[in-house]
Amino acid sequence: MLTEHMKWTRTPRDYAVGPDRIEITTAPHTDLWQRTYYHFRNDNAPVLQTETDEKFFSFVVKTDFSESHHRFDQCGIVMYLDTENWLKASVEYENEAFQHLGSVVTNHGYSDWATTAIAADVKTMWYRFSRREDDYCIECSRDGEHFTQMRVCHMWAGAGTIRFGVYACSPEDSSFRAVFTDMKVTECAWQAHDGQQPD
Repeated sequence: MLTEHMKWTRTPRDYAVGPDRIEITTAPHTDLWQRTYYHFRNDNAPVLQTETDEKFFSFVVKTDFSESHHRFDQCGIVMYLDTENWLKASVEYENEAFQHLGSVVTNHGYSDWATTAIAADVKTMWYRFSRREDDYCIECSRDGEHFTQMRVCHMWAGAGTIRFGVYACSPEDSSFRAVFTDMKVTECAWQAHDGQQPD
């Protein structure tokens, strides 16, 4: 059972962890972000992760955010190495019309945010996080079977032992319950590149 090996980085006040289900009730004004554009630094979101030195694997999880209701309410997958080196992917509530499906990669203390708009009535999302040495791929799926690439990235601090798992937070004055199920670690589903060779 994966949850047996998971540890908190910042334990939330309200949570439940079972063999195949994690629930996190977010606290207001919790977030992960570093510097870029907004200039502020937020580093207080609860993160539940397991540790590995395996160089090639994939991690799959289903997220349920049916109760999200306020701007930036979010939950998803995370690889949190330290305050200045981490990545995350989630659906962030915006309003009754749309949400942001996106990812953030933070290297050396600077975050980016890549997003696309999706309908506000989407309330569940699957993610697949894959590692090939110090490169990473994040994918999403509506059904847990057919995954679409969101991002390929390099993590400068991600070559050795890493930690990965789930997170949830509410950056503004809000709180909601995030539910994580169907977690598994598999052989790396992100295949080696077979195409154009370097010059």
